[in-house]
Amino acid sequence: MKKSDSDTREQHILDVAVSLFVQFGYNKTTIGDIAREARVSKGTIYQYFDNKEALFEALLTREMQSYGEVWLDTLEADPTGGTIAGMYKAMLSAMNHSPFMSAMFKQDRHVFGNYLRQPDNFFQRTQAQQTKSPRFAFVKMMQEAGAIRQDISPQVIAHIMNMLAYGLVSMGDILPEDQIPPFDDVIEGIAMIMDTALTPKDGDQEVGKKIVRKVSNEARQAIEAMKQQSEEKS
Repeated sequence: MKKSDSDTREQHILDVAVSLFVQFGYNKTTIGDIAREARVSKGTIYQYFDNKEALFEALLTREMQSYGEVWLDTLEADPTGGTIAGMYKAMLSAMNHSPFMSAMFKQDRHVFGNYLRQPDNFFQRTQAQQTKSPRFAFVKMMQEAGAIRQDISPQVIAHIMNMLAYGLVSMGDILPEDQIPPFDDVIEGIAMIMDTALTPKDGDQEVGKKIVRKVSNEARQAIEAMKQQSEEKS
């Protein structure tokens, strides 16, 4: 990716791009479409991004960072933010703040299209860098801090959370749309069920927040490292 002094223009291009990708999807959105909507030349876009894939990955990085900030701010402001329910509700609030991230969480094929088939894409690189399940690591820390009940194996809890997450994005392949409740309502239901099942009555909610801060900081550093690696390859 080529450097430029005009960060404002780069952000404007990404603002336009995210709107087009959400509306028309990765497959149908072209660099020409983005240039036309942003009122810049295609050459200007190529000053910032080598190709559409590079632009899309820059957008992924930006939106994930923004999502993380909104999620953490929402969680910090919630007195119950250190509980499982509070974390799920903060996640829902952050997703509603960004249609792109909501589409990412749902693995919306319309939005992401052929990008998911690209070799060494953003998600594959992220998974390759993880030496262990992030949910398992999170559950383990929460249990050790007394913020999640300790009489259930952390592997089992993490696996159940993974099942819920994957089920959430794949039910559309199994059930007709009219049999699936609104996404927000499902997240609220998961939050209540998980909180009732896993949060000790005397759990320290502030400890939960501290763990989230730690995990969020590590995720932020990982994203920055991936961004730097991507720029060095360009």
